[in-house]
Amino acid sequence: MDPVSQGALGAIFAQTVSNKKKLLVGSIIGCLAGLAPDLDIFIRSSSDPLLKLEFHRQFTHALVFIPIGALLVTAFARILFRRFLNWKETYLCCFLGYATHGLLDACTSYGTQLWWPFSDTRVSWNNISVIDPLLTIPVIVFAVITILSKKKSISYLGIFYIFVYLGFGFIQEDRAEAVGKSIALMRGHESNRLTAKPSLGNLFLWKTIYEDKGFYYVDAVRLFQEKEYCEGTKIRKFNKLTDFTNLDANSQQYLDIGRFDWFSQGYLGISQSKNVITDVRYSAVPNEVDGLWGIKVEPSKKSSEHIEWVVNRTDYERKWKRFRSLLSGEGCNKIGEQS
Repeated sequence: MDPVSQGALGAIFAQTVSNKKKLLVGSIIGCLAGLAPDLDIFIRSSSDPLLKLEFHRQFTHALVFIPIGALLVTAFARILFRRFLNWKETYLCCFLGYATHGLLDACTSYGTQLWWPFSDTRVSWNNISVIDPLLTIPVIVFAVITILSKKKSISYLGIFYIFVYLGFGFIQEDRAEAVGKSIALMRGHESNRLTAKPSLGNLFLWKTIYEDKGFYYVDAVRLFQEKEYCEGTKIRKFNKLTDFTNLDANSQQYLDIGRFDWFSQGYLGISQSKNVITDVRYSAVPNEVDGLWGIKVEPSKKSSEHIEWVVNRTDYERKWKRFRSLLSGEGCNKIGEQS
């Protein structure tokens, strides 16, 4: 999730263990603890662009690291707030604030290594977007009212809202997957590896992906009172046995493809430029396969050189217009109707 959401959740959970007279300080400490796990973004390499992917949402986000991470934030917070809270109060605020981070990240589709070091599985529950103002803004409002009124019951209402909203996300995900299966059936396809993820900033427009006969099919799904689909496109699935056969299997690029495959949870497609492998899960417009990021393979590189990281940040004005038209239902149909 975005930093604002992480800080807001850290703050409101810390309020539940804060003294009523010290709610502001407790909220600030909880906010700092809620942000702290993302300090792993500084683990990166100028020569190895995939290093940041391996360590972001890794050990700092793991469940077993919560007590340690909370202790480190406590040590920092004591420097600033020693005169306001004792050690125990500070640690409790940090513990709850820190604990919210990895769990909230796991609700997105990016993938979080909650079970590290026992497993490198990237947990992704797909029930909320990485940015969702309908979650974040109400939580901030509840937290601020709690501080101003000094009524901790308000913070509990905010936490109740969080669980209700995340629960609504699971319901919407289930509805989106059902529509995805119907789309595949309508086309006479097998809905292998079907997944659904919310588009940016809402729980009403979703992206569905399924695999059939070597292709990934990507569509958008609108989930208001009625369920609708917005027909998308397809992209050829990356096949390590047949693609880039001229690439040395012992080269660093070949190893990097495997690392990117792990990060993308296997959702790799070959773009039209043919030497770019894209992460099919993410695109600015949910029924398009124009991936936000990918890797470029250059067989002519030295065997010791790393893969090139490619970021797609072009033509956002057109993409934003397409996104809004889909959200409003333009070009979308009920299941059983053809566009």
